[in-house]
Amino acid sequence: MNRLIDNRLLAVLTAFCVGLTVISCQEPSAEPDEPEPTESSFNLLQQKLLTPTCATSGCHASEKDPSFAQHGLVLAEGLSHQNLVGVAPKNSAARADGLLRVKAFASLESLLYHKLTGEANHHTGKQYGNPMPLGMPLLSEGQLEFVRRWIDAGAPKTGAIADAKLLDDTGTAPAGYEPLPAPASGKGVQMNISPFDVAPNFERELFVRKGVGNTQDLYVNRFEIKMRSGSHHFVAYDFRNKNLLPALNEVRDLRNPDNTLNLLTAVSMSNHVYLAGGQSPYVDYTFPAGTALLIPAGASLDLNSHYVNRTGAVMKGEAQLNLYTVDRATVQRIVKTLDLSNTNLNIPPNSRVTVSRTFVFDKPGKIITLTSHMHKLGEKFVIKIKGGSRDGEVVYTSTDWEHPDIITYTTPLTLKAGEGLISEITYNNTTNKAVRFGLTSEDEMGIIFGYYVEE
Repeated sequence: MNRLIDNRLLAVLTAFCVGLTVISCQEPSAEPDEPEPTESSFNLLQQKLLTPTCATSGCHASEKDPSFAQHGLVLAEGLSHQNLVGVAPKNSAARADGLLRVKAFASLESLLYHKLTGEANHHTGKQYGNPMPLGMPLLSEGQLEFVRRWIDAGAPKTGAIADAKLLDDTGTAPAGYEPLPAPASGKGVQMNISPFDVAPNFERELFVRKGVGNTQDLYVNRFEIKMRSGSHHFVAYDFRNKNLLPALNEVRDLRNPDNTLNLLTAVSMSNHVYLAGGQSPYVDYTFPAGTALLIPAGASLDLNSHYVNRTGAVMKGEAQLNLYTVDRATVQRIVKTLDLSNTNLNIPPNSRVTVSRTFVFDKPGKIITLTSHMHKLGEKFVIKIKGGSRDGEVVYTSTDWEHPDIITYTTPLTLKAGEGLISEITYNNTTNKAVRFGLTSEDEMGIIFGYYVEE
């Protein structure tokens, strides 16, 4: 029996050894093919999204772009990564919320991601500005997912960390527009700009004067604005001179179909006083407790909407404004409108000049909102604080005369009696004649608009 076991063991060992011998005598297998180099996720992001939708649209291509002074962001190839990752944004609301342009490993703390998600992420009332790319279709769900994965993986400049196929998703993200519901009966009023067409590759800006519909004074302590995607801004204006009002319910375009300026509409803008507005698709603003904006009985407002369409198809524009009211007995202070104008303008021909004027408050107050108004020769509008511990501090800058920034301060600017604001406006007179203050589009203006309450 032992001999039988030994013979069997010998056979197994022999077979095993033969197998080893056979294996060792085989020709060595060929080396596996080298993997083809993989494009980095950031390079793909640059080639398929940043370059075609941001850096070639006239907004983020270089420091020479007209809007560069507002956003300060160049997204051209070779510069975009260093300008995005770990950099604080210029948007004051985003900075106050602790966002960076791109925060590595944190897409929800990255302004880029919020700007690309369209309307859905703007219902918080945060003033992060327009969704991007402005005037073009929103990114698809796949493209947004690619951006999210890239950021949440650390936003690296090299390495493939997101599925490249996501960028090939050509479907658009859901963007169905639901108009803003009107306030409940007795709680306020709604005003709106009905749906209108924006021609392909065109910027349409229009005004329409509408009656508020109030037979009694209204005390407004909150306003809400909603716009379709593609809007640059919505503003509701009151009028400085109630004897110079445009026709009711008549749409007035700022530009003719050939893109020339409609002079009659431009002239009507000189009678405007800012009342409410925003540049995000959704705005929800409440005045400080115990304060309210007074809308006199029988009032009418000029509603202004501006849309940018950089596509080859017709785009729809639309906007709603809700004015929420409170009982007069609850109002301790009336919100007043700033209307600080420098009428002493004399701009020589073929020259660039900076004109300043100081406006001093005779009573202490708190400034809630600031915006500006200048005409087409205006290049830059700066507002500074005059006096006190913040003397000379810049609190507002706008470089777009047609569409000035509207800044609402989370913490109001508190000014004591004897302190005030300085308007510092740079004009570039490219004409052969001197330009002075006036109401036509060929004249100039320099006005600080906003809200404040007296202490």
